[in-house]
Amino acid sequence: MARIAGVDLPKGKRIEIGLCYIYGIGPTVSNRILNQTGVDPDIKVKDLSEEEASRIREVIDREYRVEGELRREVNLNIKRLIEIGSYRGIRHRRGLPVHGQRTKTNARAKRGARKTVAGRRRTVTRK
Repeated sequence: MARIAGVDLPKGKRIEIGLCYIYGIGPTVSNRILNQTGVDPDIKVKDLSEEEASRIREVIDREYRVEGELRREVNLNIKRLIEIGSYRGIRHRRGLPVHGQRTKTNARAKRGARKTVAGRRRTVTRK
C-alpha cells in the first residue's frame, strides 16, 4: 500500500484517481504530478514501484501544500474573515452559505436538520 503525504492510497484504484484521496489534490493536479514524475496514470496503486512512489512524494512535498498544512491555512483564513467582521465572516459565524446561494429554500446541508418551532402551523378557515 502506497502511503503519500500521510494518506494510505486505495490499492485497487488507478494512481491518477488514488492521488485525489489526498486533501488538496484534485484530478488536474494529480495529472500534473504524474506528468512531472513520468508515472503512467493508468497503473494501479498496488503496482506502483517504490521508486515511482518516492518520486511522487518528492514532487508533492516540494511543490504543493496538502493535508494538515493546507487545512490549517484554510481554517486560519476563515478565522481571519470572522475576526475582521466581513460579510463572508459573518456568514461563516452564523453557519449559513457563504457564496450567495439562496436560503429561503434549500441550504439544508449547511444549516442542518429542520428545527420545529411551536405555533407555526397554518390555520384552516372553514365556511
